Amino acid sequence: MRKRFGIIATVILAIVVLVAINSLSYVSEDDKQDSEFAPNRSTYHGGPTGTRAFYDLLSESGRPVIRWREAPDKLLSAVADQVRTFVIIGDTRVAIDEEEAASLLHWVKGGGRLVLIDRHPQNVLLPPSGNWSVTTEFIDYPDLTSDPASQQKMTEGMKPISPVQPTLLTRNVGSVMTSRYFAAIRLSSQAQTQNEASDGPVIVEPENDEDFDFETEEPPPPAVVPASPAPVVHLTNGTSTVLLDYPHGAGRIAILSDPYMVANGGISLKDNLQLAINLVSTTEGIIAFDEFHQGHGVTRNAFASYFAGTPVLAICGQIALLILVVLWTRGRRFARPLPMPHVDRRSSLEFVASMAELQQRARAYDLAIENVYSRTRRVLARYAGMDYNSPRSEIARRVASRSSIDAHQLETLMRQSEEAINGEPISERQSVHLVRRLREVERSLGLRMRSRELKQTAQHI
Repeated sequence: MRKRFGIIATVILAIVVLVAINSLSYVSEDDKQDSEFAPNRSTYHGGPTGTRAFYDLLSESGRPVIRWREAPDKLLSAVADQVRTFVIIGDTRVAIDEEEAASLLHWVKGGGRLVLIDRHPQNVLLPPSGNWSVTTEFIDYPDLTSDPASQQKMTEGMKPISPVQPTLLTRNVGSVMTSRYFAAIRLSSQAQTQNEASDGPVIVEPENDEDFDFETEEPPPPAVVPASPAPVVHLTNGTSTVLLDYPHGAGRIAILSDPYMVANGGISLKDNLQLAINLVSTTEGIIAFDEFHQGHGVTRNAFASYFAGTPVLAICGQIALLILVVLWTRGRRFARPLPMPHVDRRSSLEFVASMAELQQRARAYDLAIENVYSRTRRVLARYAGMDYNSPRSEIARRVASRSSIDAHQLETLMRQSEEAINGEPISERQSVHLVRRLREVERSLGLRMRSRELKQTAQHI
């Protein structure tokens, strides 16, 4: 446990640092000031660019409103049959792709009502209506200095707009106030290939009264006049249209070109609130505000849903990443492979005994003498201060001059050992005698074994 204390303390410290960093970043995220250049039009947002006030007012007044957090294709399911109005406000954080737009427009054709409150709606959400096509055009672009919290700056130079005609969308609306960043809605129509106004009904005159039976002939059924596909303009400042709607299948699409009029910062101006209520409540049924494309899509994980919008999810993800990094580093080599420490459990005396037995069985007495004599000659040369390959007579003379050993006897012993090594026939007894004499010479000169050999011998004895 003590060995792992440093690792455990490091992991705990890293987790504490991650929690502190995420907490600080979460607090600073809430302190961000709203900007009209990058607004947040979500009904969850209580800032000047949000639409929480509009949603809460509809909910508290008893109107059936919900936050739609599913994909648009869910509107076609049986569960969503009661949704009759779908509201998309502002430039959504998640773009609406072509498949989602097709599902949404298919729902509108079935009788739904689509309300687009945006300065520049996506083109895939603006289908043509007969020969009419609808587009939007910016008049003034918001910048980073635009303060949506200041009504005076947002409406500087603007005048109230009155409805051009009494409609359901302008009921009880005297005038509204737009921001100076509203967009102009443009209408364009294509030339018809056939002038339907000049085509009259074909009347067949009977040749005489007898050819026409008034009693048997029934009057023709009344003609059904189709609804006009032309868009209906509700608000305009004289040069630019601000609000219109037009049919699409059995449903309708309404476009309001200034989201500031329903945002928290501008909904209290003039009759903007009344206009916003009329815009979403002209039909019965549930009013659904699109939160799926505002970045609040539903998640199937209960844990993630509970902690959504808090730094807990980021902390858990970073802790999991930290654990994976630790596991990965402990199971991966970052240097050259090292062999396992090998402890030789055999005694050097075992090796000596084994070699002696092998040499005895093979009658390799010359090899046994060579093993002993090579070391003895080396220590004698060192004792005499000479090279190992020096003549044995010179080595014997130098050793005799520094000790009490007879030089002739030492030279003779060395010569006999070398002759046995070089192939001179020798018996077992003679080899044992030569080895004994070599050991006596080492003993008399005090030539001990090296310290390393002493330590090895002491460890194995």
